[in-house]
Amino acid sequence: MRRAFGVACILLLALARPASAETAASDPKAVEIADQVMKALGGKPKWDSLHYLRWSFEVAVGDTVRPGRRHAWDKYTGWQRVDGTNRAGQLFTYVENLNDSTGMGWVNGNAIEGDSLKKLMRSAHGAWINDSYWFLMPYKLRDPGVTLKYDGEVKDSVTAVVYDRLALSFENVGMTPGDHYWVYVNRANHRVEKWEHLLQGAQPPPVPWTWEGWEEHDGLWFPTAHKNGNRTIYTRAVEVASEAKPKEFSAP
Repeated sequence: MRRAFGVACILLLALARPASAETAASDPKAVEIADQVMKALGGKPKWDSLHYLRWSFEVAVGDTVRPGRRHAWDKYTGWQRVDGTNRAGQLFTYVENLNDSTGMGWVNGNAIEGDSLKKLMRSAHGAWINDSYWFLMPYKLRDPGVTLKYDGEVKDSVTAVVYDRLALSFENVGMTPGDHYWVYVNRANHRVEKWEHLLQGAQPPPVPWTWEGWEEHDGLWFPTAHKNGNRTIYTRAVEVASEAKPKEFSAP
């Protein structure tokens, strides 16, 4: 799995979710809270009707923001695009269909093939897996293969905010299914405000990151920042659209 500051993210799962697929091993109370989260985000019907989504993923240490990536996603067809800068300082564009893993790539505006394309495909697809989960995890609490357990009430000693904590694990999905997450849901507004993670093979304690800077776009809510000490992961410049830009999924 890809990591951002050592955080692994699961493979983005299918959007369709038969009720029996994810609830068999999950607690009813945890499932109920996950449904409340979805409602607070704008609701499942609104999420299902979303067509195009764009956002940027950036990592900052202190005041220094590293070169980021720009994502575009056609949720109906499964096409996604990522633009960024590779380690050699070259601009890249990768377009792929998430349903069949077919893809096209360009470096500095020039089409690539063969081993160069395969290398870009691995890197860019890994970026999609990582960046999209940092952005969309609350929408995916009830995806197939996700197991949710209610892990009790937690009261913040500073703010006095009461959270319902969900323990999130995976059943035979993703590249490191031994990862575990603890998701903190504000009981008052049903919003995810923090998570902790313990990666497969890592030693305790879990690592905490905030989910904050929530913005509404066309009736759906998205986080724009995650913080841990002086480190920040930004998921911002969000766009919700009803149509693609010209050649968005066919050319750089």
